[in-house]
Amino acid sequence: MSETATLARPASRTAEHFEVLIVGAGISGIGGAYHLTKQCAGTSFVVLETQDSFGGTWWTHRYPGIRSDSDLHTFGYRFKPWTSAPIATAAEILAYMRDVIAENDLGRHIRYHHKIVSASWSNDQALWAIEAIRTDTGAPVRFTTNFLWMCQGYYRHDKGYTPKWDGMESYQGQIIHPQSWPDDLDYKGKTVVVIGSGATAATLVPAIADDCAHVNMLQRSPTYFRAGRNAIALAEELRELGIEETWIHEIVRRKILHDQDAFTRRTFTEPEVVKQELLGVVRAYLGEDYDVDTHFTPSYRPWRQRIAFIPDGDLFQGIRRGKASVVTDEIERFTETGLLLKSGKLLDADIIVTATGFNLNVLGDIGFTINDKPLVFSDTVTYRGMMFTGVPNMAWVFGYFRASWTLRADLVGDFVCRLLIHMKQKGARMVTPSLRPQDKDMPLLPWIDPENFNPGYIMRGMHLLPKRGDKSEWQHTQDYWAEKDEFPEIDLNDAAFAYS
Repeated sequence: MSETATLARPASRTAEHFEVLIVGAGISGIGGAYHLTKQCAGTSFVVLETQDSFGGTWWTHRYPGIRSDSDLHTFGYRFKPWTSAPIATAAEILAYMRDVIAENDLGRHIRYHHKIVSASWSNDQALWAIEAIRTDTGAPVRFTTNFLWMCQGYYRHDKGYTPKWDGMESYQGQIIHPQSWPDDLDYKGKTVVVIGSGATAATLVPAIADDCAHVNMLQRSPTYFRAGRNAIALAEELRELGIEETWIHEIVRRKILHDQDAFTRRTFTEPEVVKQELLGVVRAYLGEDYDVDTHFTPSYRPWRQRIAFIPDGDLFQGIRRGKASVVTDEIERFTETGLLLKSGKLLDADIIVTATGFNLNVLGDIGFTINDKPLVFSDTVTYRGMMFTGVPNMAWVFGYFRASWTLRADLVGDFVCRLLIHMKQKGARMVTPSLRPQDKDMPLLPWIDPENFNPGYIMRGMHLLPKRGDKSEWQHTQDYWAEKDEFPEIDLNDAAFAYS
C-alpha cells in the first residue's frame, strides 16, 4: 500500500489540534518532522502537503535528467549518510527521503492533498487557525496549532515563470516549461531550443541532446559553471579503507564545506582569479578554438548568481560532439517556425523549452491574518531569515544560495526545537520577534543586497519579501559558515524575543 493511501483521512469541519503544524513535505518539512521526533519527543504535530506525495521540488519536476546541483553529502541530512555519487537524480533523492520517512515512522504524521488557504493568528487563544482544502475531494478541513513551521519552499509548484514575448501565439510548435514537462513529450529527432542557461537548462540539454536532431541553448547572457567528476575522491578512499558510512558522511561533509567556504571567500577576495579558473575548465572541455568569451564569460563576478555543477562535464561534452550548441543573443519575437533574434538570426525549432526560472512563492501564497488584520510580509523585518517582527509563533525555512539548502533546514530545525522547549520551560504561549530599543533607528533594506546575490526570481519578487536591517540578527546572511556557530548560541532570552 502506498504512503499516500495509508495517510488518507476523512474530511471534517471540526478543527484538529496539533502543537506544531509543518507546511510542506519537501526536504525541509521532512527534516523538521525528524527533528521534532528526536528533540521534542511527545510533541504532537502534523505535516500538510499540497501534492500527492513527499519530495517537493523532486516530486514536481519531471523533465529529463533532473538532478541536484548541490552535492548530496551536504544536501542530504546531517543525520542520514549519503552513500552514492554526490550529484544525484531526482529518483535517488526521493528514495533517500522515503528511507528517512520509513526509518523514523514519519509517514503517520503526513497529510497529502492538503492545500492551505488561510492562516489566522489570535492573541486571545494563542493559536493559529488553518483553513485548508482537500485537493483530491474538494472538502474543506480545519486545523489549529500552537506553532506554525513554514517549510513550503520558495517557488510556486503549479506554474513556472515564462516571460511574454511578441509573437508567441503565432508559433506553430510546442512551448514547454520544464516545471510542467509532459510525460508524453516526443522530442526524438526534433530540433529543440532551450531558453536559459541556469541549472535547469544545463541539466536538460545534455539529457535530451543525443535523442534530438539538435539542441540550441539560447541565453541572453552567459552563466558560470563548475565541472568535474561526479565522485568524491575522499569518500571513495575512505570506503576502500572500510570506514563506517556514518563517519564517511561526517568527514566528507566537513571537507566539502571547508572547500566551499574557501571558494566562496575567494570569489570576493580574488574574483578575477576564480573567474579565470572557472573559464579554464570550460576551455579544457571545449578546446581553445571555442568562443568561450562570448558564450561562457559572464559580466558579473562569480557567485552573484548560483553556480551550477556539471557532473563529468556532460553539457560541454554534448557541445563538443556537435549535438548541442550555445547561442548568446536576445529574442526579438517568436515566429511561426521558431525565434527571430535581435541579431537578425532565425532560430528554427520544433519545440521551445522556456527554462526561464520560477515564480517566487512567499510563504505558500497563503492568506495570513494577525488578530483579524491582513498581514503584509513586506512590512515586517526578518529575524535571521527565519522569523518576522510582529508575527507570533512562526518559523520559516529559506535555505542558502551558496551552500546546500538542507544545511540551513537542519540549523533552523535545531533552533525551533530549542525555542519550543524554552517556551515550555517559561510557561509562555507566545513568542514574537520584536525590534529592540537599540534597533529602532537602524536602516531597513531589501531582503537581500542585489550586489551580493541577484537571481531573477529574487529580483522579480523582492517587493514581496520582508525587510532586513543592518545587523546580523535582522538579516538572512547567507553565510552558513558563520551561522553554524551562531545559531546554537542564540540567546532565547534576548530582547528580540517577546514572550507572553
